Amino acid sequence: MYPSHLFVTHCLSSEGAGETMKHIKFVVKVNRSGIHTTEYVQRIDRTPIQTTANRKLALVMGKFTAEDAVKSLQTSRCSPELVSVQVNT
Repeated sequence: MYPSHLFVTHCLSSEGAGETMKHIKFVVKVNRSGIHTTEYVQRIDRTPIQTTANRKLALVMGKFTAEDAVKSLQTSRCSPELVSVQVNT
């Protein structure tokens, strides 16, 4: 559904053989002034970036892609932030 370059992962660590590797990925949380609901970035392949109030529908992405989404969303009425998500592989 999304281009494979969006799914860059960052390893935490693996201490022992057979242990599940944990990766950190990110969702972008968006708070807009005047709106009480929190939204999350759902799609970044459109302009403007599409958001959703349902966190389960949020796009899970690598740090660099998430930082790019934050930069493109920053305005005086919008304050985006990175939220880390642990993913077991």
